[in-house]
Parts: sequence; C-alpha cells; structure tokens
Amino acid sequence: MTGTPSAAPTLWTKLAYGFGAAANGVADNAFNYFLLMFYGQVIGLSPILVGLAMTIGMMVDACLDPIIGLWSDNLRSPWGRRHPFIYAAVVPTGLLFFLIWNPPIGWSEQALFFYLLGLSVLIRAAGSLFQIPSSALAPELSTSYDQRSSLMSFRYFFAWVIGNLLTVSMFYLIFPAFSTAAVPNGQFNRDAYAFYGVLVSILAPFAMLVSGLGTHRHIPNLTVPPLRESKSINELFGEIFATLGNRSFAALFIAATLGAVSTGLAAGLAFYFSTYFWRFTAIQNAYLAMGVFGSAVIGFLAAPLATRTIGKKQGAVIIGLIAFLGSPLPIVLRLLGLMPANGTPETFWIVFGFTAIDTGLIICFQILASSMMADLVEQAQLRTGKRSEGLFFAADGFARKMVTGLGLILATLLLQFANFPKGADPSQVSDAVTARLAILYVPSILFLWLSMVAVISTYKVSRSDHEKALQDLSDKAAVQALTSTD
Repeated sequence: MTGTPSAAPTLWTKLAYGFGAAANGVADNAFNYFLLMFYGQVIGLSPILVGLAMTIGMMVDACLDPIIGLWSDNLRSPWGRRHPFIYAAVVPTGLLFFLIWNPPIGWSEQALFFYLLGLSVLIRAAGSLFQIPSSALAPELSTSYDQRSSLMSFRYFFAWVIGNLLTVSMFYLIFPAFSTAAVPNGQFNRDAYAFYGVLVSILAPFAMLVSGLGTHRHIPNLTVPPLRESKSINELFGEIFATLGNRSFAALFIAATLGAVSTGLAAGLAFYFSTYFWRFTAIQNAYLAMGVFGSAVIGFLAAPLATRTIGKKQGAVIIGLIAFLGSPLPIVLRLLGLMPANGTPETFWIVFGFTAIDTGLIICFQILASSMMADLVEQAQLRTGKRSEGLFFAADGFARKMVTGLGLILATLLLQFANFPKGADPSQVSDAVTARLAILYVPSILFLWLSMVAVISTYKVSRSDHEKALQDLSDKAAVQALTSTD
C-alpha cells in the first residue's frame, strides 16, 4: 500500500531531512582526516594496521548495505519502513564514536588493532543503518522530479558544511587549545582527540535524531510494503536483479564506482599538490579548506537550477565536464609556465578560486546523480510492483565502498613512479619531481572523471519518462481500486 507523498515538502521538512546528513559528513571527515593520524602517530599503532582495520571495516560495511536496504524496503512497523532504523542508529553511533577516540591505555599493538577493527566495523554499520533508510526517504517524501533534487541539495549542503566545519575547528581551535608544554603541537595530544570524540559522539546522533523527528509526521503518507512471503535465496536474488536490472541503474552504478576511485586518487594527493607542488603554507591550506563552505552553497543552488532548466542528466554531463576539465587546469597552466610564480598571492588566490568553484560544481554533480538514482524507483516499481528505494541507495553505497581504497592505491603508485622522496619537507623536493607527479596525475584523473561522465550520459530517465511512470502507476492503482471494489 502506498500513501500520498507531498509533491513539495515544506522548508522545515527539507531542513530536518538534510540536516541528518551532517552525521555522515562528520563521520566521513573523522575517518578520512584524523583516524590514521590519531592511531598511527598518537597511539602508536602501525599505520599499515590502521589502514587494514579501516579497509576491512569499509568492506564489511559494503556487504551489509544491500541487507539493510532490502530489510528497510520490506519492514512493516507502526513507525513505517525507514524510521525504526534511523532511531536505532542514534545511541550506538554516539557510544561507538566516543569509544573509538578513547582507546584503552597500555594495550598491546595486536589488541589495539582488534579494538580498532571491531569499532570500525560497528561504526560504519551503525552509519549505514541510518544513511541508507534516510537516503531512501527522499523519493518517498516527494514524487516531484524537481523537489527530489531540492531535497538532495539540502542533504549534501549539510554533509559538506557541518563535516568541514568540525574539521576546520580541529585545526583552528581544538589543536591550538590542547598545545601544552609537554605536547607543543596539539595535533599529537591524545586529549585533543578525546575532546573531538565527545563532540562527534554528540553531534552525529543529534543530527540523526533531528532528521528522524523532523520527518516523523510524514510516516502515514509513506509506503507500506505488502506482507512478505517466505522466499528462497534464489528467489530473493532474482527479486534483487529484477529491481536493479536496467541500463540506467547500471550507468549510475558504474559511474559511482569510477567516482569512488577518482575521489580516492584526488584526496590522496591533495596534500601533496597543495604543499609540494604549490608550496602553500599551513595557513593557506586552512583557507583552502574553508573555501568548501562557499562550494557547498554553489552546489546547493546550482543542482535545483540545473534540474529545472536543462534536466538532471544533461546537467550532470555539462556540469561534470566543466568541473572535471577545470579541476586540473591550474596544474596544467603551471606546467606550461602560464601561472604566476609560487609564493605570490596571485597564485594562491587563483588556485583558491578554481578549487572553491570546482568543488561546488562537483557537489552539484553529486546531488544530480543522487536525484537521478531516486527517479529509478518508479521505473522499477512498474516492472516489479514494489518500491525499493533502500535497495537502490544501498547498491550505490556498495559500489563506492568496495573500491574506495583503489584510488588511494593508485595515488601511492603515482608517487612511486614520480620517485617522490619519503619524509621530505617542501624545500627538499625539486620542481622536477613535482612536475613528474603532475604529469602522471593529470591524465589519470581526467581519464577516470571523463569515463564517469561518459557512462552517466547513457542514463535514460528524463523528466517526461519520470512523469509518464508516475501516470502509469496512478492508472494501475485506479484499476486495482476498481477491481477490488467490484
């Protein structure tokens, strides 16, 4: 049975729904920027073991995603299909985040490895318990082609802004506050991370709770799945393939895979380019990070505008080409000798401007791709008779998590091929070495990004296709209502 979703959710609904993604932004930044440093340099666990624990945790989580997605698609409860999972994730997320940033003192390296491994698996699982059902709410909250992009814009805005706000606060406020005579650099003070753990363990669950409570009133209007019959494993897999088996989903799935690899490569080398290639200072690097706040606004405004004017696929292709061709452009200009000299304010502000605008366009691309995924729900419903929002977003997460480490591996290979010295400060790395790295990086990242755009261009669901699917489903429901009356 299906309720009647609002074609235009209220501003409060959009704010509450979007704010929930702050939990994902905070968690991603915690794992991406601080966990390796904390356990490897502060706690003293081998960096290889830290990386192994994080990779295993992500891969286990990827395997759990389809289970969570399918479960949330078929759950029948007084609180609907999605909200029980959202609420169930709140307390474990807070507790687990507190524990991972407060490891036991005096444990052996082996014990600490298993401690980190266990918590990595559990934290990511708790995050997916919230993220997949929460993401799946977007196509349920509105059937509107335009409003789905608006909902996703709020989601990505809060994920980027809140996640980056906490990261910037670490460098500007928390690390300096915990700089002491015994530990002059607060970045290596265990107490700084303990304080950070308290903040994360409060903020992430709070965002989840706001999102759940803020959308709770919509539960009566959301889908109620039919009573589920007992099925064999083969029948269950057949149902999954029937739901996901179409060209447009394949395009988004492959694009997500390529995107995850390219993101890993770009993120893995971002520090190297800002510090060694451009020779920016620590303060300048902090300013670059703060530029993300403006980027989030660009993505937030551009995605709904592109949806209304040129459509989601066309918007993703055009904006993707501009973003991905523009991203390495300052590097290319430097290689061609067309940039001001390093160390000049002009160089920094040119790179800052390119980075802020380009990141905003990439956020816009991500929003459009997520909204395109939401529009596949009705296409699948016409084939299968079921709404499977959770399964679609779980499959998208599976693609990203299973290959995210490949980009980092590719980054390390490029460093090796460039003969980049280990443990060197910028003054010890020659321009010839950084140029070699740039020459290897630019074609590699462009190949991945342009391949992603080429694949996503094969997506087939347009505005008219979406509206036709809605009309066909409405006609089917009317026929079934007349049949049941007779």
